[in-house]
Amino acid sequence: MKALVRPRRLAPGARVAVVAPSGPVPEERLQAGLDILRGWDLEPVVAPHVLDRHGTFDYLAGTDADRAADLQSAWCAPTVDAVLCARGGYGVQRMTELLDWDALRAAGPKVFLGFSDITALHEAFATRLGLVTLHGPMAAGIDFIKNARAQEHLRATLFEPESVRTLTSSGQTLVPGRARGVLLGGCLSLLAADLGTPHARPSARGGLLCLEDVNEETYRLDRYLTQLLRAGWLDGVTGVLLGSWERCDPYDRIRALVLDRLGGLGVPIAEEFGFGHCEGALTVPFGVPAELDAEAGTLTLDVPALA
Repeated sequence: MKALVRPRRLAPGARVAVVAPSGPVPEERLQAGLDILRGWDLEPVVAPHVLDRHGTFDYLAGTDADRAADLQSAWCAPTVDAVLCARGGYGVQRMTELLDWDALRAAGPKVFLGFSDITALHEAFATRLGLVTLHGPMAAGIDFIKNARAQEHLRATLFEPESVRTLTSSGQTLVPGRARGVLLGGCLSLLAADLGTPHARPSARGGLLCLEDVNEETYRLDRYLTQLLRAGWLDGVTGVLLGSWERCDPYDRIRALVLDRLGGLGVPIAEEFGFGHCEGALTVPFGVPAELDAEAGTLTLDVPALA
């Protein structure tokens, strides 16, 4: 797996577009997030349909066409330096085919940020645009608004990425060893749902796989992992890093499941790297080469997340 193109880091005064490709966005949370971005000396630009709600399916932030148009316009605007997702939820998979990927590619590299349902766009941006993307807190997310650690780690990644080249685990080594590879992954259920689509990579071969999820029972996590195994998607993966498993079953069951399903891969596995749906979530750049030392509990990027 090749390293992807790194967008340029942000500088004071950069214009950042906020889009809602998935679920509806509470206005008060959006305003709080915009205030934080302005406090970083960024100029946020809110896409036209961010506060929309679908007339029939109220779990969507407006129609598929409008959500896609917002993302398309933001990315292709020459004055926009970054595109930040407002929140996750559900909806990305309904609108990815509506995007003009040739036009997005022609617009050149920009910073793209999101997690959870945005996992499907991380995969698409990797396969269609060949770009590094940031798996991290979103502009209207509760964690971004209220948690200083999440804010500071994201701010450092955006402005001073060389200062956050190492992530440290607070958990155990599940399978010891060292591994090198290109970072990828995200929300486990979304990776499984993406299998076989035009925007998913054929496999995780050569990659360091980051996994997390939220509000899932153990048998469903088992199903997602088993599906990835049966599809051959995990063949050749070099190592596995686990993030958070918020509102899932007790963590001992999750740990046992991961070892049962992934221990046979024969690659290093380490847990609790602090990314995902947890409080104080860290920002992880997908598409950057890195080294995992499972015994030391460290992930070290070969290069800063952004150029």
